[in-house]
Amino acid sequence: MNDSAHYALIVLFSSALGLIAVLANRLTERVKVPVALLVLIGAAVTVRAVPAVQAPSEQTVERVLTVALVLVLFDGGMHIGQRRFRAAMGPILSVGVLGTALTVAGAALLLHYAFGINWYAAVLVATAVAPTDPAVVFAVLGKREIAGRSGAILEGESGANDPVGISLMASLITAGGLSAAGFAEVGTEFVLQMAIGGAVGVIGGRALLVFMRRVALPSEGLYPLRTLACSLLLYGLATLAHGSGFLAVFAAGIMLGDAHAPYKPEIKRFHAALAGLAEIFAFAVLGLTVDLRILTHPDVWIPGIVLGLALTVVIRPLAVGACLVPVELRRNERLFILAAGLKGAVPILLGEFLRAAHIADAERLYGIVVVVVAFSVLVQGSSVPGIARLLRLPMRTVETQPWEVSVRLQDEPQGVHRFHVAAASGAEGCTIEDLGEHVGDIWVSMVVRNAGLVPVRGDTALRAGDEVVVLADPELHEALADLFGAE
Repeated sequence: MNDSAHYALIVLFSSALGLIAVLANRLTERVKVPVALLVLIGAAVTVRAVPAVQAPSEQTVERVLTVALVLVLFDGGMHIGQRRFRAAMGPILSVGVLGTALTVAGAALLLHYAFGINWYAAVLVATAVAPTDPAVVFAVLGKREIAGRSGAILEGESGANDPVGISLMASLITAGGLSAAGFAEVGTEFVLQMAIGGAVGVIGGRALLVFMRRVALPSEGLYPLRTLACSLLLYGLATLAHGSGFLAVFAAGIMLGDAHAPYKPEIKRFHAALAGLAEIFAFAVLGLTVDLRILTHPDVWIPGIVLGLALTVVIRPLAVGACLVPVELRRNERLFILAAGLKGAVPILLGEFLRAAHIADAERLYGIVVVVVAFSVLVQGSSVPGIARLLRLPMRTVETQPWEVSVRLQDEPQGVHRFHVAAASGAEGCTIEDLGEHVGDIWVSMVVRNAGLVPVRGDTALRAGDEVVVLADPELHEALADLFGAE
């Protein structure tokens, strides 16, 4: 095959992946299996069946996945925002850091005593499979969105445990083994990466927000490109400063999440689409590295399935359950968090780090990680919708809204508040006229119900799920948030 044909094959493969990413949600609704897993399997079969398709180099895989993960984490941070993060900060940090450490310990014990894997390799594999990916959970739920704190905790947990797992894996590989001196080195390096990454993310996020608000650009389309460039810049700065670049972009995304800035809705939509595309490409690239022949070996698939099952029903419930003991949660939300710790692209990326470091028996260890992820996404992921229904988890259906009513203004509007009426909130059942009696002088300018506009009159009663635009003094925001039940 000549260079032109080879390049055309790459373009064909990439464009097909892009189309799959765009149609991912529709495909998931039909097949009830996360499309990411289908892409992973398809890529693994393709590289085996089509001689013209070659597995990428370890360096290429690492670089592509690094960029993809930066995009996913930045979008994840923006989706959470400061308000939701503050409301669930305790459980997020506890589950994301301590829960990850306990999961690593439990998985390493199982691998060592049940399958005779030496301690160092067992800890490396356990570290690889510890991070979670809520995007897989939300993919199988389709158009339904989790209400309450459980959704924020799951998203925040992944945003925290991805950088934790990556930093821990890098430190363990650098240490080269398990010893007292090695543990001290790993601990010091880990704390340093977390501290520097967090600081760069918070400071950089605040600086980016000022940049967005004060420096105008000549075209609307440039605003999302600016945040994209700045997120990659923050990753580079944190990494060069020996910090966690992944934690930096996640923290920066949180700082921007619910802050006001020009063209903010367009920026969030751009990054959400880019993150979805990055997730699919990450699984495709990882699939090209998978050797299906190795996965058929009993000493690979048996430990992988046993570990995946143990993580699902024993290790994660015990580790995360212990972290959530002091947290006030409804019983159904607590149980769903324990059951929804699905694995995604990050564990396979960490497995690739393990293989690139040329650890003894690396191919077998990498295969175990792949089997764990496949088990988690296929078996555990397909059961998530049923578990959510069984637990009667509070959920809301999110429909696409292709039509928009908006007004462009030169300056930032003051005192404009936008809320969703939460079930059992003070606003549910309340009339427009009565709202002012609760919080003071306000003006309701728009009510959207079931994707349509509702006439705003004094006797119009609000229902759960209504979207309401309120004009009021900015100081009334907290009182309004409490009234509408906003998180």
